[in-house]
Amino acid sequence: MISVPGAVYGMIAAVLLAAGCASVPETRFYTLSDPPQSSEPKDSLSPSLPSSSPGPIFIDVMPVTVPERLARPQLVVRTKGQETQLFILEQERWSSHFNYELRDAFATRIANQIGAINETRGSRSPDQPSYRIAIELGKFDAIVGDQVQARFGWTITRTTDGRNAACYSMLSEPVSGGIGGVVKGVQRMVSSVAADISRNLIELDTGLAATCVAPTRKGSLIDAASSLIGSN
Repeated sequence: MISVPGAVYGMIAAVLLAAGCASVPETRFYTLSDPPQSSEPKDSLSPSLPSSSPGPIFIDVMPVTVPERLARPQLVVRTKGQETQLFILEQERWSSHFNYELRDAFATRIANQIGAINETRGSRSPDQPSYRIAIELGKFDAIVGDQVQARFGWTITRTTDGRNAACYSMLSEPVSGGIGGVVKGVQRMVSSVAADISRNLIELDTGLAATCVAPTRKGSLIDAASSLIGSN
């Protein structure tokens, strides 16, 4: 894994300096935050899904576990036809380390979709359940101008009685253009997984068995599975 773009920018800067017109390469920052109008309202998650309990749902989304090579602010991508070479883009960065960027995006989307309260921002009484959400990005492959593939797994645990559910989803998003296209592809994946997690939360909160629900985007789901643990 090499940081080719930094070297390329360095050579360009050296050439410009020799020409008397040197400039510093611009660093661009990206976020996975969703525009407000794209947030999915609670009632649209599933027409057959029952409403959650009358009280608020408290959630605690943990920092997303990612492969070590991705735990950095720089975007890590491949180019089509370069199966074994990764590029760490020094001038193309997330607004924070990728695992924290994912965590913030998931926490915001889940809270918006089901009206949940982030445990760090609200007070709850001891008898109110809280749901701890642990998410793992087990596979991630971003190919500029081609596709982004990812495998997300998550576990939801209710703190009051230990009832929990585990699920995973493998997705592929076609992307076009440059780095901006990769970022939008990751945004769509996060939105899809956040909707599945939101469904699981409501199912657990109403005493139902958690299930993996296929995303509505055609061709975006490769495989999905779920299991319910400790549901007695």
